[in-house]
Amino acid sequence: MAKLQTKTKENPKLMQKTLADGRQSLYLEYYMGYNKVFDENTGREHIKHIRSKEYLGLYLLSNPRTPEERQQNKETLALAAEIRIDKEKVLTARKYDKAAPVKQKINFLNFYEAYVKAYTKKDIRMIEGALGRFRSFLAESYPNMKTNLKPEQITKEMMTKFVEYLQAHSKGEGAHSYFKRFKKVIKYAVDQNIILKNPCTDVLCVIDDTALTKDVLSLDEIKQLANTPYKNKEIQRACLFCLYAGLRYCDVVDLMYSDVDYANKIIKFEQSKTKGHSKSSVVIIPLSSTLLKLIGEKPKKDGPIFMLPSHTGCLKALQTWMARAGIDKHITWHCARHSFAVNLLGECHTDIKTVASLLGHSGLKHTEKYTRAVDALKEKAVNALPELEL
Repeated sequence: MAKLQTKTKENPKLMQKTLADGRQSLYLEYYMGYNKVFDENTGREHIKHIRSKEYLGLYLLSNPRTPEERQQNKETLALAAEIRIDKEKVLTARKYDKAAPVKQKINFLNFYEAYVKAYTKKDIRMIEGALGRFRSFLAESYPNMKTNLKPEQITKEMMTKFVEYLQAHSKGEGAHSYFKRFKKVIKYAVDQNIILKNPCTDVLCVIDDTALTKDVLSLDEIKQLANTPYKNKEIQRACLFCLYAGLRYCDVVDLMYSDVDYANKIIKFEQSKTKGHSKSSVVIIPLSSTLLKLIGEKPKKDGPIFMLPSHTGCLKALQTWMARAGIDKHITWHCARHSFAVNLLGECHTDIKTVASLLGHSGLKHTEKYTRAVDALKEKAVNALPELEL
């Protein structure tokens, strides 16, 4: 038997199914169309109607006896009927490429805020930051929409302008990172039928990921920093550890003593950023005597190696510490990772494959930007020499 033709989903009907305990399970039945099927045995063609079911998780009590039970059945049936009507509106709107009437009144900005409140992943700061940038963008480019933005008003043209705004108001990979998180919210809105078609499709936010835009600390500056006392010893230990091991904040804050193999002098952990997405997610770093001192002795009970405050708290502390050390650079926590790579490639003459492995990069593409940074530092150093009058 071979299928020859299929139609699309049509408006649902509210149906009931009797369960073993006597209750009526409510569900929606969609007529999907039909197939023309050729039966090779009989040599005839016949019609096969196709239906699909969507169970609502709503039940009617069998043989309601009290007024309360009858009222409960009445309310349950009314709710199911309301759901059926909403589903029908969504299907009709989709058929004509329109936003569903039940979704038209939604303020996308409120939807985004609700998304943020329910978000539990570690890039929550970037998700919130993307909302802040989008609000600023609306205030500048679409002031009449800055407090109330309907889903259908989010167009491809608006997204193109938003990318241009991000690129004009961001440094390094900032624009790309913000737009990447913003697209996650848009995709979720599409999945929830808030937005009919994804307006971000084919809208690109290109970055030059071969260039290093953040400041880095030289080995002398790291020594200068280490010799400058700071009141929060945990932040001090953790930052120096990142400078000598190339870790991100999200990874160092999660390090446990159980990740340390004291006998073989290595630490093994899975990167938060690439967990479950890359074969290079697990990183093994040999522990030098300096790193072992920063970790300290293994306690009897397992726990975090570094007891750190929030990322924001660490950044503020880092700025104060840098100022006390007399280092006039814009150093963020992530600069420790960059400094680690640049110093290995430049001062220590480590080969790029080894550096890529220590950073947990799956290839050399992302590591190459550090070699360019080393070349730029060398050029700067040569040009700093006084000119000779010949």
